[in-house]
Amino acid sequence: QVQLVESGGGLVQAGGSLRLSCAASGPTFSNYVMGWFRQAPGKEREFVASINYSGSVTYYADSVKGRFTISRDNAKNTVYLQMNSLNPEDTAVYYCAAKRGLAYFPSGYNFWGQGTQVTVSS
Repeated sequence: QVQLVESGGGLVQAGGSLRLSCAASGPTFSNYVMGWFRQAPGKEREFVASINYSGSVTYYADSVKGRFTISRDNAKNTVYLQMNSLNPEDTAVYYCAAKRGLAYFPSGYNFWGQGTQVTVSS
């Protein structure tokens, strides 16, 4: 079992940046693939980015590629999402998630945080 707590959300102007953090409990953080997802009002939750166990492999949704960077610090049991060049379409609740398996597949996550709101004003 792993418990996840996100932080770092907030209100930012278009073109600005935010860094989200997700702290995980438990001694086996490095055994989990980590992912970030988001859900905008009236829309389904969508995959944003994922990172493998060691942090050596990452995947991104096309909509955020080149603007967002996922990283992890296994010594701190934390995964990050650096978000640059934000636009109003990035407004959503952002969730981190954990799973065993392959980072390539955007499904199969069975541990979720409570989410953090990101609002981008135009």
